[in-house]
Amino acid sequence: MESIIEFKDVSKEFEGNVVLKDLNLSVKKGEIFVLVGPSGSGKTTSLKMINGLIEPTDGNLYFKEKRIKDYNIQKLRWQIGYVLQQIALFPTMSVKENIEVIPDMLGWNKNQRKKRVDELLKEVDMDPEQFRDRMPSELSGGQQQRIGIIRALASEPDIVLMDEPFSALDPISRASLQDLVLKLHQKLGNTIIFVTHNMKEALKIGSRIAVMHEGKLIQCDTPEEIQKHPANQFVEEFFDETTDEVYTQTLEALYNGGFYQNAESADSKLVSLTIDTSLSDVFELLTKQEAFTIERTGKVVGKIDRSDVFSYLSQEG
Repeated sequence: MESIIEFKDVSKEFEGNVVLKDLNLSVKKGEIFVLVGPSGSGKTTSLKMINGLIEPTDGNLYFKEKRIKDYNIQKLRWQIGYVLQQIALFPTMSVKENIEVIPDMLGWNKNQRKKRVDELLKEVDMDPEQFRDRMPSELSGGQQQRIGIIRALASEPDIVLMDEPFSALDPISRASLQDLVLKLHQKLGNTIIFVTHNMKEALKIGSRIAVMHEGKLIQCDTPEEIQKHPANQFVEEFFDETTDEVYTQTLEALYNGGFYQNAESADSKLVSLTIDTSLSDVFELLTKQEAFTIERTGKVVGKIDRSDVFSYLSQEG
């Protein structure tokens, strides 16, 4: 598979501080390539070099085998989508206007833009008639981030850069948007470069993962290989430590804390989970349905829906 991005001996210094040292890696066309590591590891600096927001001190980056510094930077950025942690929708523009910003700049006609907006809204399960003319302030955080994702995809860019896009969201919204990224990638086949500090997220969505630490690339491989054969103790410990503490808890924590509804209110058609089910599995289930029942020793003892989980997470936070 051909490479679309290459880093060759790339280093970066800020005021004498080395933040990136001799980085060599290539991103293959059509993959989800994840840069993962703790704060200060150099992953966001690496990402921002791809669209020219940061220039290397030494070495070169290549996009389609041409040095990035040799491109017209504005035209290059039109070929690259960008999704940030801060949901940077334009507050005075409607959902439709936000999505069609780059297609408009590229000269797409009105009908082309409307068609693209509507098909992308449908892809993220947001009815165009209902959401097209809404303002960002009328959307939830998860809905705003969905718009941020499809805005980055609207002009059919070669690459989409995602800089910790879900880290500020609750676990249910995060899991739902991870699934969305995987779905859109499978359908559209574009190249995604995704930055996260969470190894669990990296393992879920990455085709390949580059683990970074103190400005250096420690290991670059598939999720399976990194899990089976971590390159060193740092990679092994980082994998263990970055699992969110809330994911290690079970439904018993919600039940004992009173974050559930009486069994009498439970619909017999609901999926039933045992009380020792991990919250990680609960979050995944709640991306697909609204509620479920809890079982203890084969007996239904209560019902939990999304609002109960949100209340629990608010208390935990």
